[in-house]
Amino acid sequence: MDSFEEERHDSVMTDMTHDPLSLQGVREKSPEGEASAIDTARLQKQLQLAEDLVVGYRASARLHSLRSDGMFSALASERYYRNLERTSLSWKVTIPLRAVRSLAAGRMPSSGRPVKEVVQRVREIARTEGWRGVAERLHARLPEMPRVGFFGRRSERSLSKMTEKESRKRAEEVYLHPLPDRVTDDFQPLFLIIAELSIPQCAKYRVWQRQEELESLGWRVVVVEWYDIARALSLLQVCTRVVFYRVPGNKDGLLLIEEAHRLSLSPWWEVDDLIFDPESYEKNTNLKTLSASERRNVLEGVVYYRKALLACGRAIASTRGLADAMRQAGVSDVSVIENALDEETLTEATALQAQAGQKKAEGQSSILVFYGSGTKTHDMDFRVAAPGILAAMQTDPRLRLQIVGDLTLPSEFEALGDRVEKLQGRSYPAYLQRLAQADIAIAPLEPGLFNDAKSNIKYLEAAVLSIPSVCSPAQAFTDVIQTGTNGYLAASPEDWKTALLALADDAAQRQAIGEKAHTDILARYSPQAVAQQQVLPVFGFPVQPVYTKPRVMVVNVFFAPRSFGGATLVAEEMAKAMQQRGMDVAVMTSRPSLAGLPNSALRYQVQGMQALSVPVEEDPISGLDNPAIAEVFRSWVKAWQPDIVHFHATQGLGASLVRVCQELGVPYVVTLHDAWWLCERQFMVQKNGRYCFQKTIDLRVCEACVPGVRHLTERALMMQECLKYAARLLSPSQSHLELYAANGVPTDRLVVNRNGFVWPKRPHLKHKPGAPLRFGYVGGNEAVKGFPLIRKAFESLERTDWELVLVDNTLKLGFKSIDTSLWRVGGKVDVIPSYPSDESDDFFDRIDVLLFPSQWKESFGLTVREALARDVWVVTTSPGGQSEDVVDGVNGAFIELDGRPEGLKHAISALLEKAAMLENYENPLKSALPTYEAQADQLHSLYQTVISEEKAETKRQF
Repeated sequence: MDSFEEERHDSVMTDMTHDPLSLQGVREKSPEGEASAIDTARLQKQLQLAEDLVVGYRASARLHSLRSDGMFSALASERYYRNLERTSLSWKVTIPLRAVRSLAAGRMPSSGRPVKEVVQRVREIARTEGWRGVAERLHARLPEMPRVGFFGRRSERSLSKMTEKESRKRAEEVYLHPLPDRVTDDFQPLFLIIAELSIPQCAKYRVWQRQEELESLGWRVVVVEWYDIARALSLLQVCTRVVFYRVPGNKDGLLLIEEAHRLSLSPWWEVDDLIFDPESYEKNTNLKTLSASERRNVLEGVVYYRKALLACGRAIASTRGLADAMRQAGVSDVSVIENALDEETLTEATALQAQAGQKKAEGQSSILVFYGSGTKTHDMDFRVAAPGILAAMQTDPRLRLQIVGDLTLPSEFEALGDRVEKLQGRSYPAYLQRLAQADIAIAPLEPGLFNDAKSNIKYLEAAVLSIPSVCSPAQAFTDVIQTGTNGYLAASPEDWKTALLALADDAAQRQAIGEKAHTDILARYSPQAVAQQQVLPVFGFPVQPVYTKPRVMVVNVFFAPRSFGGATLVAEEMAKAMQQRGMDVAVMTSRPSLAGLPNSALRYQVQGMQALSVPVEEDPISGLDNPAIAEVFRSWVKAWQPDIVHFHATQGLGASLVRVCQELGVPYVVTLHDAWWLCERQFMVQKNGRYCFQKTIDLRVCEACVPGVRHLTERALMMQECLKYAARLLSPSQSHLELYAANGVPTDRLVVNRNGFVWPKRPHLKHKPGAPLRFGYVGGNEAVKGFPLIRKAFESLERTDWELVLVDNTLKLGFKSIDTSLWRVGGKVDVIPSYPSDESDDFFDRIDVLLFPSQWKESFGLTVREALARDVWVVTTSPGGQSEDVVDGVNGAFIELDGRPEGLKHAISALLEKAAMLENYENPLKSALPTYEAQADQLHSLYQTVISEEKAETKRQF
């Protein structure tokens, strides 16, 4: 084994010699050179067990993922309703009453903490920060409380809210912007059916049959229930065709349809019933059999179905009559795909026919008439045939009537006694078994447009069993039945009586008509016939895209329009550079939750690239390993078919994405932007703010650093496995590479890929003689970036001839994270929002010195390189990647990485003493700095090498 697989800790790696699944264990226990049949059988058994265990563990993980999803969904719902409650008028009105009750109990109203503790804490804050500090802390706790008096800054608060609103609006404009037509032409074909599946018979004929037909044409098909909104939305992002079957146009249904249009999918709406036409539905006398509330619910549903039909703009009907009604409703693009037979029905029918034939050959003293009633809404349908059926049964005592399902019989049938049998509804196979025992099947329908739109399912079910049918002359039946040849059409009671008696009188005729019906429906309604003659003209064959360029998928937790941090800038720049070098690029990233949308994937377009975004949960385990996001990523990889996947910063998205590449056989590279792959604390900074300084990670030390965390062992194993199978592991700096090499990462795959940056477009504005020295800091308010040291250092200065520019990188995300109103300093402090890369020159023109007091060994320092290229002096901690381009005393100054402000203060004071040095300063080492161009050239070459290696060794398993 290589060093990466060696045991670091007794609890990290299992001793292979004692593992019953270990091949090494088998070898060590076998005599040298002996290969017995027993050992071979044992080895095969162990290998099979190992494979089965993997399958079992994977299934277990997915089950727990589903459980977790449900819990988070319930939590989100609870938070939503809690928010509604707390923003209600009654909640606000009763705030004083609740506050008085809590205070009377000696507890604070909001936190429940003892009042004595809070009073003591307030005194401490007032002593160190003044009463203004108390007010600021109070406002942070109670943001809705208005600021008053000396501490009032309502305009700033309003500005913050406005900024947040505008930021969210800009993000939504990008994420929800309509995508152009044909944008999925290079996706792997995927047909999505979003359906109502609660009615088994409807689902069978319009959903499962459609899936079977489409798959016979070569389509990959996925079916999802429409009310599983989050999953349906996520699947919409990766499909190339979509049909909405029986989906209502309520809020959720319209949300799905609108999203299909945003994605330029041109959706179809499909139904096999006239449930979208209120006027025709009201004329259906079957409604009279329902209660007033049931009737009202049905008619309200009709309105929603019509909305969905019109919203889609294209439709599929099961009959010509239904198609005509859709056109009259306002949809011009309507196709007809009839209900048909499927493999399940044909298989069952073949077996049942043989059994029924043997039974009938023995001779029967009775003739069984069969009627399958779906629901009690068929009462009025049966009554159109009831007089004729009754008269036939009175004429021929051999006739018996068997009814399966809900039906209210006319009272006249009571006189027939046990010749009428009513059975409860049952599963489809059990239903066919009952039907197979019949001699005659009937399908009565009340005349009218509503039933003219219905399909001829009952005729098909009987015909596939070679049973003759008597049916009402609704349009779908008249299209296929020739009276006396392959069935009977009966419009009047006399027609029903005549047809039933004719079939009862002549067994040979029953057999001939049944066999003719069987032959005719196989020719028209077999799965192959319907797929070729009806489905293919509507949906066509799936078109496999031809890829002429190498395809790379970039994975980064942030991506435009949510650009955040140096790793994101690198990922974005490299993605653009790969496009310029002739590669196709797609993106997987995160996004914020959007109002009115569930936590689903959303696809958008950025800089000519297709990007799939998912909201991430604020949970340490899901940020480490999230099977739900992994499934979304799996569908994205299958749809887009990358030749290589590049994982940049994946914290929040989870390492489970890497396993998807392993399972699908897609080569991947990982950029080791930070220590996330090694350490629970991403930057190896302890709780006290000090850098860990471990070179080889010892989990026993980590367990003391992160008390209460139980998953460190599993985390280490999972991360090892992810890195072990990477084609290349990229480090932004040599020092960062050495950290990973010291922790067993395979050195043969470790490569330094130095991050480039945006070089200046113009000379830097020099420091003016006599002007205050200008310092800048870009790390945000994070302790790991040294922000607390910045404040302490400047507050301890006695001099006032300086200016400090702080970049608050959250202002553009809609909120403020840096507040300097309580700083006790003599110089000037400005807080500005983060700047795009093309405005870097403007920022650096404002400063003479960049402060980079990072409290960990950075993988690299983006702003350090940007400053050095612009002749800006750099004060930085050392060692680490951030200091590799700095030479102490030449183009910057080093301070100790010790978590103390004294070093930073000393460096600042020294510069203030010799500010004149910076008036004409130029960095003599600029030529050694990396560029995006050089980084991209190296990365492009690496991609091509990995892709070539993969094609030579293995075949992908999409």
